[in-house]
Amino acid sequence: MTEKTKVKTLEKVVIRFSGDSGDGMQLTGTIFSNLSAIFGNDISTFPDYPAEVRAPQGTLSGVSGFQVHLGSRKIFTPGDKADVLVAMNPAALKVNVKNLQPNAIVIIDTDSFQKRDLAKALFTTDDPFDELGLRNVQVISAPISTMVKDGLAEFELDNKSALRCKNMFALGLVCWLFSRPLESAMHLLQTKFAKKPAIARANIKALTDGYNYGHNIHASVSTYRIEPTTFEPGYYIDVNGNNATSYGLIAAAEKAGLTLFLGSYPITPATDILQELAKRKDLGVITVQAEDEIAGICTSIGASFAGCLAATSTSGPGLSLKSEAIDLAVISELPLVVIDVQRGGPSTGLPTKSEQTDLLQALYGRNGESPLVVIAASTPTDCFEAAFWAGKLAVEHMTPVILLTDAFIANGSSAWRIPDLEKYPSITPHYATSYKGDDWKAYRRDPETLVRYWAIPGMEGYTHRIGGLEKDYVSGGISTEPLNHQKMIYTRKAKIDKIADFIPDLKVQGDEDADLLIVGWGGTYGHLHEAMEILHEQGKKVALAHFKFINPLPRNTEEILKKYKKVVVAEQNTGQFVTYLRGKIDNFTPYKFNRIKGQPFIVARLVEEFTKILEA
Repeated sequence: MTEKTKVKTLEKVVIRFSGDSGDGMQLTGTIFSNLSAIFGNDISTFPDYPAEVRAPQGTLSGVSGFQVHLGSRKIFTPGDKADVLVAMNPAALKVNVKNLQPNAIVIIDTDSFQKRDLAKALFTTDDPFDELGLRNVQVISAPISTMVKDGLAEFELDNKSALRCKNMFALGLVCWLFSRPLESAMHLLQTKFAKKPAIARANIKALTDGYNYGHNIHASVSTYRIEPTTFEPGYYIDVNGNNATSYGLIAAAEKAGLTLFLGSYPITPATDILQELAKRKDLGVITVQAEDEIAGICTSIGASFAGCLAATSTSGPGLSLKSEAIDLAVISELPLVVIDVQRGGPSTGLPTKSEQTDLLQALYGRNGESPLVVIAASTPTDCFEAAFWAGKLAVEHMTPVILLTDAFIANGSSAWRIPDLEKYPSITPHYATSYKGDDWKAYRRDPETLVRYWAIPGMEGYTHRIGGLEKDYVSGGISTEPLNHQKMIYTRKAKIDKIADFIPDLKVQGDEDADLLIVGWGGTYGHLHEAMEILHEQGKKVALAHFKFINPLPRNTEEILKKYKKVVVAEQNTGQFVTYLRGKIDNFTPYKFNRIKGQPFIVARLVEEFTKILEA
């Protein structure tokens, strides 16, 4: 190796940690992401793990990865391909070869690249790099397993426990490569293993050994530095979408002066919402882990009737099971937030992968005419804003709200500035006590918004019954009269339509005189925004309109979409949003870009396809 390692400054870099599911790649990536955020870099992360609980060790199906994109400017995506790959075994190398930039740096554990390991990963030669055509990469190889076992001999750990620390050796090596001080990593490990101090010390020793190994042997011809970016002053944390969703619900309940209740059932990739809120008893949050999806939402409907800000969390299969109960909340006109963290389907499908394939289910997947509000979060940090809005609209307009996130933004993370709740809008429950007349009934409505009044059990003078049978518009009693049913159908629809007056207008980013308007919704925002920026750099006029509010649509939607010469709607399904838009807007025939691979969009492909549309 060289006698002296040079230091190069980069604007951004993409690093991917990859190995067996038991190699701790998610923890390694999370710690490095936190270090980068503490250092002042903007980050975007992408945990990518298999659905198998534990595939056979060293096999292709068991590879788990964590990708982080960090930079000295605003980062919108986890990156298309990695500049640095940590491959803890041959299977990790083989699975990720398609994710590598030319001339990438590859860090390997030579102890895990023996003949038997190569065979498990279905290599046919003794040279995996040559077999994969990786002739231009810079390989940093080290006998990581051996050095970890030798370095931890003083801790008297068994062989298995010692080897569990090899991910920290790899992390130390990456920290050296990118000039990351270890103090914060040590603190994170001490916190992580606070109840197991011996394990904490062992991991810190392995981390330090990895850093020193890189430094002492000059493992790379260069180390790299990514300068901090400029952030708005405030207190920042690294937050993933599921946690941000949880915090948004807590904030909405606080603003409304209500108790937050979550009735839910564990399901990948939404379970973390239940787990996070279960920790928040100190904030008055009540959680129930029910026996199934249906019971979960029914407990939430009961809590809503009792006066709570009620929510339930799930993924696509659970949303199907909850559909009948959602209908009950629609006809009862009770506030309810239903969080759907979308994953690959149909059925069990791809439970750890991400899609946008539940949109039409959220809009129409119930019996009868059952209108409700649908919102979609766009980034991990935007999950907070979207959850807050979901709570506000549910409580103020007495309706179920379906909040769509997806596995990509739910598990991914970004640096998040903890907001000042005082600056957020108020949330005013539509209580029956604000009714102006003297003849209150359960379905009496505000004449302007058509929102019915919320009577909480125990309010003197507001005894009432609601339920799943149709009610009389005036008396609130059960009614099967045809004209009344039609009136109630149109009233419930009009109530949802009027919510367009209470949500922000659609905003367009980019060129006002753009030749192409890119339209997206939900978790594709970062990729579409980055594609727009690249097209701008190429001298093309493009703009981006990204939807958070889907039902109802913002008031200016038609005006915006008909303003541009060409429009392309990009989504991770076969065209659900474009179908919806065409049903709402006459003579609207946009281009479509659809990919359903269980993986995020590839920005380079977006740029390629959008360029073809511009040149058509």
